[in-house]
Amino acid sequence: MTQAQWAIGTQLQRGDGADPENFATVAKINNISGPNFSLDIDDTTDLDSAGGWEEVIPTILRSGEVALDLSFLPDNTSQLGLIEDMFGRVLRNFQMIFPDTAATTWAFSAYVVGFELDVPTESKLGASVTLKITGQPTIAGVSV
Repeated sequence: MTQAQWAIGTQLQRGDGADPENFATVAKINNISGPNFSLDIDDTTDLDSAGGWEEVIPTILRSGEVALDLSFLPDNTSQLGLIEDMFGRVLRNFQMIFPDTAATTWAFSAYVVGFELDVPTESKLGASVTLKITGQPTIAGVSV
């Protein structure tokens, strides 16, 4: 039997900044892409590099972005809060909760850096939202 996990039930929650912090689910997300982690490298090849092979060292870990595809609800506070965060340049805590039995959670701080509305004649209202992660995320099961 496959161990693949169905994505239905995955939630992205936005923190309110209180202490203790409360999280509310962002409504009507159709798709989440990211985060897209990467590691920069610096070329350290020099005239003494053995056999003329390139040599590199790891440098900055990049946290990447999270992209959301929403069914836009013009009066929904969880969606409008994302626009307010962007306009106010607010750093917000987010958590992605997966639908496994352990409710595995990934947590990160991010700025909303993009909000694009889509109003097609042949379909539903939509929006694309981009979150830029800053700092080290907390990935369940991954120790650093």
